[in-house]
Amino acid sequence: MFSHILRVIFILLEVVLLFNLLIVVHELGHFLAARWRGLFIEGFGVWFGKPIWKKKINGVEYSLGSLPFGGFVKLPQLAPMDMIEGKADLDREQLPKISALDKIIVAIAGPLFSVLLALFFACVVWAVGHPVSESDLTTVIGYVHQDSPAAKAGLRPGDKILEVDHRPVSRFFGMNDSVVWNVVRSEGPTIPFKIERDGQVITIDVVPMIAETSGWRRKSTRQVMIQPAVTPLVEGVDKDTPAAKAGVKAGDIIIAVNGARIFNALSLVDEIDKHPTDELTLDVRRGAETLQLKMRPVPLESEGTTKPRIGIRWDAGGRLSLSHPDPVEQVYHSITSTLQTIGAVASPSSDVKLQHMSGPIMIVRIYYMLFEGDNGWKLALWFSVILNVNLAILNMLPIPVLDGGHIVLALIEGVRRKPVNMKILEWVQTACATLIIGYMLYISFFDIGDLFGKNSDRKSPRKESPATTKASPAP
Repeated sequence: MFSHILRVIFILLEVVLLFNLLIVVHELGHFLAARWRGLFIEGFGVWFGKPIWKKKINGVEYSLGSLPFGGFVKLPQLAPMDMIEGKADLDREQLPKISALDKIIVAIAGPLFSVLLALFFACVVWAVGHPVSESDLTTVIGYVHQDSPAAKAGLRPGDKILEVDHRPVSRFFGMNDSVVWNVVRSEGPTIPFKIERDGQVITIDVVPMIAETSGWRRKSTRQVMIQPAVTPLVEGVDKDTPAAKAGVKAGDIIIAVNGARIFNALSLVDEIDKHPTDELTLDVRRGAETLQLKMRPVPLESEGTTKPRIGIRWDAGGRLSLSHPDPVEQVYHSITSTLQTIGAVASPSSDVKLQHMSGPIMIVRIYYMLFEGDNGWKLALWFSVILNVNLAILNMLPIPVLDGGHIVLALIEGVRRKPVNMKILEWVQTACATLIIGYMLYISFFDIGDLFGKNSDRKSPRKESPATTKASPAP
């Protein structure tokens, strides 16, 4: 128990350290650019809240806050925020004027430093690798949920998906060229699936479904209810269960049930549910030999209820391998995935809405889940590449308060040959800041709902990263 508590504390410290590093480096970019261009810097702080330490050095007040979240740099010549931050300790009118070019350089330095940090993390990932599951490396269907849109349209286990919604696919999960994203991003009444089956290429139109949601839960996006083909690898066998008594061992691969080949362990669950009292014959591959093991399901505790099961646990993501993508590839994919998300949210015909974005609560949760795994730090670095690029691009949106908004205002100033009226600018900045804070609170409701809400049954599409999925209870 004590060791578990220490592990939780250590993971939380890792999460806080890495998450804060992303924000502080971004703010450091603004700080260094402001020093270079000669701007007046009122303060630079790590963390928010009441300062537990502060000191003025060369006219800049450095501070360490009491709330371990993020950082900031105060640049009164760049953005008046008195209504939110409180009245400044100086008269801005007495500060020297700065050029529009200086404002653009300082504004763009934050996103630039975020991209540079992403490149640094990407180089580390390139060197050490990050775990990738089989489900990330295939487009072959392993399981089709009963009575699902895919089943009604005629998709089958073993079908290799070539295109979804007229877009080529190279993997099942993720954002770039993936089956799941192309389903979610589609907008037509049907989704064309180009597949290869028995050496022939055919196209099947699938009518997607959207599950109903209630309360403070994110609205469901389009789904067709299929799972990837992964090796049904036995992760463990519970003691004194039918599987243990029949001789099933961890590391075995189940290749067939009652003579029918399976591409995903969920097919074994279905077979047991259909014939809960019948004897099962499993074709099991163990090393170079193939065994036939017979067993009969018995009622076991599973998914919170007592069901006929045989006591096998398997890894839902299949076998893991180490991938070493080069840094440019990682950053490029992060850029395209972020732009695709923004495009989907902006499209009025898309089911992807602002509520499907994640806030700080969900980001911290993802980091915690990644660090829990055996290769957690590798996955966390890989995720940090995506998050830094995401931070850079979102900050470049042309919205006042964000870096992109500062750049737009500086460009307007350059064209007009005079700054935007300070009072008007303050009101615009404050209004946009209020909207952004309101939006963060809005998505935080959904993040908290995901954190404490009940998971639906096993037929719900999986949302977690396959590489981080732990051993799941099975038949």
